[in-house]
Amino acid sequence: MNSPNSSQETPSVPSEAVAAEPVTAESVTAEPVASETATATTANANAETSAGGVSATPNQSMQEYYQLQQELLRGTLIISVVIFVAVWIFYSLNIALNYFIGACTGVVYLKMLARNVEQLGREKKRLGRTQLAVLVVVIVIASRVDQLQVLPIFLGFLTYKAAVIFYMLRTTLLPESSGRS
Repeated sequence: MNSPNSSQETPSVPSEAVAAEPVTAESVTAEPVASETATATTANANAETSAGGVSATPNQSMQEYYQLQQELLRGTLIISVVIFVAVWIFYSLNIALNYFIGACTGVVYLKMLARNVEQLGREKKRLGRTQLAVLVVVIVIASRVDQLQVLPIFLGFLTYKAAVIFYMLRTTLLPESSGRS
């Protein structure tokens, strides 16, 4: 019998359809190593160019990243102040201050996240979760202190997400005003 699964006989296949090398355990394990080497070489080339090499693309990308970071921080601060004043007018100073504590926590979280993302390619392989500890600590403190309320603090923390949504909508709907094309 001439079956493809038979270990005794190998079917005859035209030489054009067969690869130059037979598939062995060494060739199967060598492919991912070659792929990882190519990825490492590309990463090293990117690191060299960002460290003052020939290409200006990584520097331009980092400039765009820093612009985005500043714009999100500025948007978060502006939205926080507007909401703080509105909450103070429509509710009370106590609730507004609780919101402000949450908004400040959100800004600290955003800064820590930005620092973590900046280090992602150079020093770290993946994002850490230490920035969430800031929110957890503030929520735990708010639940233990009578003058603090958890809901306004949590909603204040989420203010940075509103800045991200506004940025995304502005750059999507009005791409010419964002300075990038």
